[in-house]
Amino acid sequence: MSTDLETEEHQALRAAVAALGKRYGRDYMTSVVRDGAHPRELWTEAAKLGYLGVNLPEEYGGGGGGMAELSIVLEELGAAGSPLLMMVVSPAICGTVIARFGTDTQKRQWLPGLADGSLTMAFGITEPDAGSNSHRITTTARKDGGDWLLTGRKVFVSGVDIADATLIVGRTEDARSGRLKPCLFIVPRDAPGFGRSQIDMELQAPEKQFELVLDDVRLPADALVGDEDAGLLQLFAGLNPERIMTAAFGIGMGRYALGRAVDYAKTRQVWKEPIGSHQAIAHPLAQAHIELELARLMMQKAARLYDDGDDIGAGEAANMAKYAAGEACVKAVDQAVHTLGGNGLTREYGLASLITAARVARIAPVSREMILNYVSHQSLGLPKSY
Repeated sequence: MSTDLETEEHQALRAAVAALGKRYGRDYMTSVVRDGAHPRELWTEAAKLGYLGVNLPEEYGGGGGGMAELSIVLEELGAAGSPLLMMVVSPAICGTVIARFGTDTQKRQWLPGLADGSLTMAFGITEPDAGSNSHRITTTARKDGGDWLLTGRKVFVSGVDIADATLIVGRTEDARSGRLKPCLFIVPRDAPGFGRSQIDMELQAPEKQFELVLDDVRLPADALVGDEDAGLLQLFAGLNPERIMTAAFGIGMGRYALGRAVDYAKTRQVWKEPIGSHQAIAHPLAQAHIELELARLMMQKAARLYDDGDDIGAGEAANMAKYAAGEACVKAVDQAVHTLGGNGLTREYGLASLITAARVARIAPVSREMILNYVSHQSLGLPKSY
């Protein structure tokens, strides 16, 4: 599924990734989840073909593209039934932050591995008591000689078990004002005092969720990413790609579910004609298709603005894209299940597990209610409600 708005290169990338996704598909991902494993084969092949690092700088082994290209990769893998959630975290958030703000040493150490898939990085921002309020983050970093000591807790951190390091959002004290300001630290997985425990989720996904405890984790001075005083700027440089990629994740999943439902509606015959000939079946599927296409347009706009360096414009569009994609994904999955009736809840058709998975696009990394707060306040100029 390509659009005339995309360049020939983008359309070629979309077709190539779709072909890769088709070779793996939903059955592959289901078997990975059943075995408690990780989709390493798909991750490795996508990396080898240059898809994982398509947004990272060429001088560090990446493709030299941006979020426009990376979102195409994730959407097409999702549309084939085999999305790679760690793409949202490793190349999109962590890779972008390090490429934009990291030191030369950090770039050399991490970007080639993030681009070729040999290194993976998780991202820890959410805390048990902070939720959407990043100003309440209590993970703090204090200086101890030439080192940093990091203490705090994080929850719902994806893929920590397979990540070589986690990019942790902490806070440091501003020497002038005494206020706490956000800063980002690279924490190696084997750092002493860095503990993790898996959260038992109903979600059927290969990527596990973790709670992290940082107990005076000692980090060298160069674990701090970029400038200590530019923390907020660096943080939002990672959050906009996260929203764009979450939109791609939702659109891909919605397309996969819709495709299964359309195939079923074309062939399932109860009376004289296939059930897809009835408007009660056909119209909701058509509506789901329209809403997915509209969400993709906003995602493309957000990616274009971000890649052009318009962080403020991208912030608004990325939030809208994430909202639209989350809504469209949930509706597409629900309609697909209803189209299949009882078959929609069987393991054979593989749609039932998406009922839970689709909600992720509505909830994470930011709830739709917080996006509505953002749009009403930032876009419409209404008074802040919180």
